[in-house]
Amino acid sequence: MIPTVLFGAGAGAGLWLLLVWAAPPRPELSDQLAQLSAERLATSIVDSGDAAWVRAWGRVFVPGLRMLGLPGVKLEADLRVTGRGVDTHLASKAVFAVAGLLAPWLLQALLALGGVLLGVEVPLLAGLMFAALGFLAPDLEVRARAARSRREFRDALSAFLDLVWITLAGGAGVEVALSDAAAVGSGPAFGKIRHALQAAQLTRTTPWNTLRRLGEELGITELAELAASISLAGTEGARVRASLAAKAQALRTHQVTDAETDAQTATERMALPVTLLFLGFLGFIAYPAVIQILNGL
Repeated sequence: MIPTVLFGAGAGAGLWLLLVWAAPPRPELSDQLAQLSAERLATSIVDSGDAAWVRAWGRVFVPGLRMLGLPGVKLEADLRVTGRGVDTHLASKAVFAVAGLLAPWLLQALLALGGVLLGVEVPLLAGLMFAALGFLAPDLEVRARAARSRREFRDALSAFLDLVWITLAGGAGVEVALSDAAAVGSGPAFGKIRHALQAAQLTRTTPWNTLRRLGEELGITELAELAASISLAGTEGARVRASLAAKAQALRTHQVTDAETDAQTATERMALPVTLLFLGFLGFIAYPAVIQILNGL
């Protein structure tokens, strides 16, 4: 009964995805115009790349997954940090899920050629388990990569703040200090900052508003706070050099704290292997004595 129900549910889901791909729902014209206006007003600053081979294999499932509300607001911010496109992520989830679902059946076919039959329940349950793991694995990878990217961005942001306030101390203006500081550094973080400042020049908007939007898109509050401080200097002429220096010092202190936390975590993880090694060494030493006692009984 259970395999029949699972087969029916899988067949129904597959037919629904094929129907959505073949005949996608047509939204109203007013909704399309409102969406175009919103995209024109709030275009994303961060560029995201799409892998052609993933979309080629999994583009059939992308409309259906989008209708389910995937990938979510938080995960979409993580995708922007890592530079992966939303369609690529959804297609990879679908491809890995299908691969995990079919892998046990392929193994079952190979075993059947050798005369070994496991029945229907074993590959079915294993396929569902592997499909669930394949569907969730890209999300876990993106979250881990986004956490590392945000930490690297904060590390680069502290250096960027030092360069900005040094340039301001030299008598440069706010916009010149931002562009000169971004031009000096290298790496993905400085590249995103340079791209944001170039977008501000092309759209004729203030650089601090663009940096604030960049911080909101990437989920980095320190960048939004930097934009708020710089906007005071740009609009009201406030002195922000001391504030920028304090923010840079706070970021460096946070970096040192994170490094110490990581070191303590690594030390705690090493406690278990050392304990197991010590127990094995004690067993190796005590083994001859235990054998002699047992033989003497």
